[in-house]
Amino acid sequence: MSATFNFCAGPAMLPQAVMQKAQRELLDWNNMGTSVMEISHRSQEFIALTTQAEADLRQLMDIPLNYHVLFMHGGGRGQFSAIANNFLGNNGQALYLVDGSWSSAAVEEAKKLAGEDNIDTINIVEKSNGLNSVSIPELSTIDKDYRYLHYCPNETVDGIEIFDTVNSPWPVIADMSSNILSRKIDVSQFGLIYAGAQKNIGPSGLSIVIVRDDMLTLPSLPQSSIMDYKLAVKHASMYNTPPTFAWYLAAEVFAWLKASGGVEAVEQINIEKAQLLYQCIDDLSFYTSGVASLNRSRMNVTFQLVNPELDDLFLEEAKLAGLVALKGHRSVGGMRASIYNAMPIEGVIELVKFMQAFAKKHS
Repeated sequence: MSATFNFCAGPAMLPQAVMQKAQRELLDWNNMGTSVMEISHRSQEFIALTTQAEADLRQLMDIPLNYHVLFMHGGGRGQFSAIANNFLGNNGQALYLVDGSWSSAAVEEAKKLAGEDNIDTINIVEKSNGLNSVSIPELSTIDKDYRYLHYCPNETVDGIEIFDTVNSPWPVIADMSSNILSRKIDVSQFGLIYAGAQKNIGPSGLSIVIVRDDMLTLPSLPQSSIMDYKLAVKHASMYNTPPTFAWYLAAEVFAWLKASGGVEAVEQINIEKAQLLYQCIDDLSFYTSGVASLNRSRMNVTFQLVNPELDDLFLEEAKLAGLVALKGHRSVGGMRASIYNAMPIEGVIELVKFMQAFAKKHS
C-alpha cells in the first residue's frame, strides 16, 4: 500500500512512530497485561505517566516554575467558557483581538457568560491588495482596566498566523490550539496558554492549560467544578476522571518531540515545509493565496485555485494520489493543507509535485 498523507486540520495526523507504539501497547501497556485505557487514573503506574508527561512538556516549552500545567476536558471550545468563568467575576472586563473564525467564536462564548458590556473587541485583520494581514494597535493607549487580553495566534480556518509578540498592559491569554509546540515561544509573556490537543498534541477531547499563579487570584463567575482552574490545580487535573487514553498519547507525542530534537528542531522543519508549499503557490499562476506573506500560517496553508470550477476535480485526483483532507473550511472554501508537526516533509514534497502536475494538466 502506498503512503497516504493526511492534511486534516483536526483531528489531525499523529506521528507514525507514536501510533505504532500505541498499537503495540494497546492490549498490554507497561507489562501490566491490560490496556492503559483499562487502569485506574489514580494508580501508581498512571500517575508516573502523568508526572513524566508534565515534565516533558515543561522541558519542551521551558515553562517557568510559577506556571501550572493542567490536562483538562473539553478542547478549545471548553476553554472559551472556562476562561470567562474563571477570570470575569465581579463584573470583570476583557479585551479580545479578532483575527479569524476561532477568535470570533471565543468572543461569542465570553459574551454569553460575562455579558455584552464586559467584552470589548478589536478586529486586527486588514485587507490590502486583496490580501489579509494582521495589524495590532498600540494597546497601551487604551484607558481600561481589563482582566486579560485574549487572542488566537494561529487561525486554522483562515490560514493566518501572528508571529509578533503582543505587547499588552494586561495579562495575555493565547489560544494556541493549532500552533503549540510548532515554534519556540517565551511562556513568561503569557498569563495563560491553552490548546485543544487534536492538532499538535494528541486526539480530541483533551486540552492543555498553562496558567500563571497570579491569574488564579482573579474573581470567578459561577461555574462547573470540572472547568475550575483552581480545583484542577488542587487535584492535579484529576478532580474527576480525565481522558486517560488521550493523556497517554499526549505523553507519547511529547516523548517523540524530545527524541526529534525538541521544539527548536521541529520549528526548522516546519519553516522548510511551509516555504516549499507557499513557493509552489506563488510560482504557479494556477493557484493563489489570500494571506499576506508576513502572516501566512506555517500550520494551515490556505490557497485557492484561480478557476474554482476545478476544485472538486483537484480534491478527487489528490485523494487518488494519497493526499487527503485538502478541502478548505466550509465557511471560506478553497483548499487547506494542515502541516502540523506530525506531517513529514515527504508529504509536503508529494503535495507540491501533485499541484505542479495538476496545474500543468489543466492549464
